[in-house]
Amino acid sequence: MKVAIVHEWLVTYVGSERVLEAIIDCFPEADLYAVADFLPEGERGFLHDKPVRTTFIQRMPFARRAYRNYLPLMPLAIEQLDLSAYDVVISSSHAVAKGVLTGPDQLHVSYVHSPARYAWDLQHQYLSEAGLERGPRSWITRLFLHKFRLWDTRTGLGVDAFIANSRFIARRIKKTYGRDAIVIHPPVDTDAFALRREKDDFYLTVARMVPYKKVPSIVNAFSRMPDRRLIVIGDGPEWRRVQEQATPNVTMLGKQPAEVVRKYMAAAKAFVFMAEEDFGIVLGEAQACGTPVIAYRRGGASEIVLPGKTGILFDEQTADALIEAVEAFESRPGGMDPDRIRQNAERLSAARFRNEFSEFVHKAWWTFQKATR
Repeated sequence: MKVAIVHEWLVTYVGSERVLEAIIDCFPEADLYAVADFLPEGERGFLHDKPVRTTFIQRMPFARRAYRNYLPLMPLAIEQLDLSAYDVVISSSHAVAKGVLTGPDQLHVSYVHSPARYAWDLQHQYLSEAGLERGPRSWITRLFLHKFRLWDTRTGLGVDAFIANSRFIARRIKKTYGRDAIVIHPPVDTDAFALRREKDDFYLTVARMVPYKKVPSIVNAFSRMPDRRLIVIGDGPEWRRVQEQATPNVTMLGKQPAEVVRKYMAAAKAFVFMAEEDFGIVLGEAQACGTPVIAYRRGGASEIVLPGKTGILFDEQTADALIEAVEAFESRPGGMDPDRIRQNAERLSAARFRNEFSEFVHKAWWTFQKATR
């Protein structure tokens, strides 16, 4: 079968790109498409020198640094990709990729990281965080999001099979598109993270400093626990706000290379996480080091962390709830078994993802061929 892979946009190597890398590993002969490709040369290795075919967004003014500003044009852009020569189209989607046009004799499988959160259940939160609750810009944005939802719902009809990255996202897909989805968890590169049984006396958080990651709340919690040390890795728009709240027991390292992150992740007493993530690959990476996780219960965390065995889950995105969870973690007699924690991470390995994903697509193609003959 001739396969096309359609990704959203290529600007960095994070969670959805790790999934894309594993999909390419499953179908190395596939052609690759994206709305735009601005990946730096040093981060392109996961594409295995595969050329990327892009849309007109690639050539728009200032698109390299302001590609998100062209979101209103992206539904039109993705529909201009001519994929008629392919038997199977695989979209890796969190915004518009699943909107590609396919025909009745083509199988379209969409791996959904999430329906566009800012357009659906989290619209009001995003508008508030962007300062768009009132005024003309607010109403223009709301009108666009209304039209985007209509387009997003319609294009859901063009997908033959949905794959969700977690049970949490499968529920979102059902709510948004009225469709069932199977769950194949994203790959965790467990081979890249070494088990370390002896831990140092510090907590760690690694996150992009954007509002939904709640890094200021994590730092605020540890500022109220001066006898417990926190190391913060990451940067982003909220860096200054986080820095203002940091007390002497909080060390901010900014953005660090992968090998440095792995070093701290393996040595940490526990990994702290307060975001409501669609899945949360970083939680699996921490556990691959044998490091327990203290995380907010909502989203993918409840599918990655085994409460009481590989970590602690708390129920509110507040400093108070995190303090209570840290105290519960500290009070556990004997701590948690690093080998058991590592074993839990291995069920999310990249090899497992490749096997499950490849098997699903091939089985779907065989079933589709039978139905269309």
